[in-house]
Amino acid sequence: MRVLVVRGEGPSFSAGLDRALFTPEGIDGIPGVLQLARMEHDEASAEIAGYQHGLGVFARPGLVSLALVQGHAIGAGFQLSLACDVRIAASDAQFAMAEVGLGLVPDLGGTKRLLELVGYSRAVEICLTGRRVDAAEAERIGLVSSVVGPDELAAAGERFVARILGQPASAVAEIKALLLAAADRSQVEQERAEREAQHRQLRALAGLPE
Repeated sequence: MRVLVVRGEGPSFSAGLDRALFTPEGIDGIPGVLQLARMEHDEASAEIAGYQHGLGVFARPGLVSLALVQGHAIGAGFQLSLACDVRIAASDAQFAMAEVGLGLVPDLGGTKRLLELVGYSRAVEICLTGRRVDAAEAERIGLVSSVVGPDELAAAGERFVARILGQPASAVAEIKALLLAAADRSQVEQERAEREAQHRQLRALAGLPE
């Protein structure tokens, strides 16, 4: 698999946390929030780590992920879209990090991903107020790559997928790996990583072993 497209079924991308999880019994085998509270720290941490791991799959260098966001992307749904490499929004999309209003924190890696996209000040304002960000603002602040009409969302996704699949898979994977690691490297370290990646690509193009 080279490209993964994530899209909600129905009018919204994802409303996030089901309020039924605030009941003691939880839903469908998923522990309720109160059950997590009663666990020892290490056990609760391991449970949440499992949820985080589920979104971490999108960070694989060989996989390009695209979120097609229509309607609401709230809380965990917002964080799901943030875990993807690229977001294209329908003009009716609304994003919100709503955890604060429930007395919770975003715990699926969304705080770091949001900060890297929009900067510290905007991330603080979005997370601490829980307000909704519409599609036009999301495009303006770099949260999404583009905005299209709701009836054009599927076609926009198909165009993006076609463009990615039209590029050499190894080059796409190397470039994504470089971009994923860039924020944690110095310029000198990033340039060294680029040199190494380029040499691997050149050897592959020449038919030489790695």
